[in-house]
Amino acid sequence: MIAVDHVAELSPQVGQELGVSEWVRLDEQTIAAFGTLTGDTHWVHMDGDRAKAETPFGGTIAHGFLILALVTGLSKECYAVRCANRWMNYGLDKVRFTAVVVAGARLRLRLKLLELEPQKAGTRLRFGCTLELEGSERPAAVCEWICIAYEEDAA
Repeated sequence: MIAVDHVAELSPQVGQELGVSEWVRLDEQTIAAFGTLTGDTHWVHMDGDRAKAETPFGGTIAHGFLILALVTGLSKECYAVRCANRWMNYGLDKVRFTAVVVAGARLRLRLKLLELEPQKAGTRLRFGCTLELEGSERPAAVCEWICIAYEEDAA
């Protein structure tokens, strides 16, 4: 994990891995809660018996957007900017879901800083995100995550 006071201090880390999070397990209850919250209640995510009988996965699988939703929280285990008082998600690029995540599987985030660009207000950061799937050669998902960090004005 990299921890700095100011966003600009991350400049030497561009092109480098910032850190790797701890593993997080996605159980059936978490997957079902996400489906209920978002309205994505397709049986492959919600009905373990049917998913076991009708798919090659052996049970329910996680939503792709659930996997992406983990990025923000897991990134806190990879880096910190102490003087950033506000962050805003700006978007995602190059999102790919490259492996199925079955209920009970564990994921972790591998985070790389791809770009750091000062803006008129704040600093835009682009991260390379790999959501690794335990026991799999393929990650669950990969994407580029863009956010803007804001620091208190030094007055």
